[in-house]
Amino acid sequence: MVYVFLANGFEELEALSPIDVLRRAGVETVTVGVGGRAITSAHGVRFTADIEEGDIKLDDGLDMIVLPGGMPGTNNLEASPSVQAAIDFCVKNDRYVAAICAAPKILGAKGLLDGRKAVCFPGFESFLKGAEISADSVVQDGRFITAKGAGVALEFALKLAGLLTSEEKAEALAASLQCR
Repeated sequence: MVYVFLANGFEELEALSPIDVLRRAGVETVTVGVGGRAITSAHGVRFTADIEEGDIKLDDGLDMIVLPGGMPGTNNLEASPSVQAAIDFCVKNDRYVAAICAAPKILGAKGLLDGRKAVCFPGFESFLKGAEISADSVVQDGRFITAKGAGVALEFALKLAGLLTSEEKAEALAASLQCR
């Protein structure tokens, strides 16, 4: 199962691309509202999350968490004790943590990218403490997957689908979506 955390001010493409692609791949994907189920995106679009952050279960069923960027969404995610607990659970239990755009700064603040390759939205590199900043659009280093921003959200989503299913399934999805 995957939790995609949505906080007020999140970037729509960075959340919806992984949600859509992972669900197409047959991966149980649950949207988690930070601060309630009703969430407003960075561009004023209203969303209703599947569950609220207090309803998450950090157990063996969790394979990955996804942290979309956007402002102030990233800061709202970072301020959430539930998001912090989910990150800590994933790190302790060798689960995937995926962050795109500004959201890798949350991982940087926790020191989780120290000595790892990572990428983020241009201008946020200083927040990725100790990371080796990559020129790639989507970067995997161990269980951490980071990406530049909304323009690579589909590539990011396909990478996540490949990790949780298979590269073949991700390639088939890419072909069906007409992006390869």
